[in-house]
Amino acid sequence: MPTQPEPNDHVRKADGVYDLFRRWQRDGTWARIFTQLQAEADAKGLITWDVNVDSTVCRAHQHAAGAAKKGTSRRNRPAGSSSSRPTTASDAPAAD
Repeated sequence: MPTQPEPNDHVRKADGVYDLFRRWQRDGTWARIFTQLQAEADAKGLITWDVNVDSTVCRAHQHAAGAAKKGTSRRNRPAGSSSSRPTTASDAPAAD
């Protein structure tokens, strides 16, 4: 009479597949397979080596983009005070 499969047999099989995948990843087998397939496709003219850079997906981190910092609010400053020096001569107060 055949024995019933263990309840976790599928987990052990998946672990075995994953272990094999990781071993091939670590020893470079996947890189060699990819390189060979790429070389064969290139030799047959199946690969177009165009480069395209789409700058619309390049975004700065919020801290690099001049976002307001925590704890600094312009509403907390008195009306006449300036947090920085004037940047141009026209911004400077007129001399009497």
